[in-house]
Amino acid sequence: MEKCNGEKISPTQHLIFVSIGLQKLYLFDSEKLAAVFDVSTSRKPPSCKRDSLGTPTGLHKIDGKIGDGLPTDTVFRARKPVGRLGEMPEDELSKNLITSRILRLRGLEDGVNSGGDVDTYSRYVYIHGTNQEDKIGSPNSHGCVLLRCCDAKRLFDIARDGDIVLISAQ
Repeated sequence: MEKCNGEKISPTQHLIFVSIGLQKLYLFDSEKLAAVFDVSTSRKPPSCKRDSLGTPTGLHKIDGKIGDGLPTDTVFRARKPVGRLGEMPEDELSKNLITSRILRLRGLEDGVNSGGDVDTYSRYVYIHGTNQEDKIGSPNSHGCVLLRCCDAKRLFDIARDGDIVLISAQ
């Protein structure tokens, strides 16, 4: 909440806090802890820079929810459903795929994670499901925040467009 006040951003009913250090996502509802999810963030150090493949830190908001009503094993490319995990060729399944649901992030701090070569939104950084659920809890992404498919759906069903997301290196 202090970070929101410092940036003159009104807190939302739901606040999402991602700890890169702990590989956890904390969902707060009206300032009360509602859920904790294991996540995977970037294999690279945290970074807001374009092409760094690091998970961006700082204040963000959810700016686009994709996948409502689709099966939790849906696979996405360029934010469009392209099939289901069981239909993917074997070579595709070895990749870290975008699955289940997508919560697109937009940075709220000019020069930190918004604008120029540090823009989270133009980097296409999401909170989303993954087919590599066995790696959840350890760094495994290219900058996104990865969840188990069922957890991605659960978070998607609760969170709203505009909800605040704070990502911390700690």
